Amino acid sequence: MHEMGIAEQLVKIAMDSIPEDMSDPKVEILNLRIGKLASVVEHSLTFCFEIITKDTPLENVKLMIESVPVKIHCKVCHLEWEVDNPMFKCPDCEEGEVEMISGRQIEIISMELADA
Repeated sequence: MHEMGIAEQLVKIAMDSIPEDMSDPKVEILNLRIGKLASVVEHSLTFCFEIITKDTPLENVKLMIESVPVKIHCKVCHLEWEVDNPMFKCPDCEEGEVEMISGRQIEIISMELADA
């Protein structure tokens, strides 16, 4: 389950982002963007967070996950489109010279801390 490794990295980034001068910080919400091709199972990621955030400022954090579609750009005709199947061929010019714009990312957009 690679979600554990992903959760560990996200927790590290979030913990490093908490201001050092805060006393007893508590993160309530972690806003994430995860691409459809990142192969992250949301339930597994949530489960991993529950395990590794125990007794940390992220304990009981609510994960708000925005799913990012796979977007492709044709290098020939410059068309951009969302892909919903594994066929990465331009629907306009039918060329295969394409690049992925989005769909693989895993990123923290923001986090919300509890009021002191």
